[in-house]
Amino acid sequence: MWVIVGVVAIVATITNLCMYKSGKDYKLAMAMGLSFTALTLCAEYSLVSDWVKVEDWAALLDVVPGMERALWVFTIVSILLNIAPIILEQKAKK
Repeated sequence: MWVIVGVVAIVATITNLCMYKSGKDYKLAMAMGLSFTALTLCAEYSLVSDWVKVEDWAALLDVVPGMERALWVFTIVSILLNIAPIILEQKAKK
């Protein structure tokens, strides 16, 4: 599930940037990109919670350390890319 929402978040972010570049209203795509990023984090947390409930320690030890870093990077990059049009728009007004 988290992979699907993550891909949707990436597609929405790319759409956001393309809409900004073409001069169209990008704010809905920006909101969708950030929202789906949050949903990706929630879905990953649910997966980890399920592993804890069934006491699948091997899965936790294998996946969680690497996914922690990946999710931090994914989230930071998503935030920066999604707010980039707002920052660029403000700089253009000055």
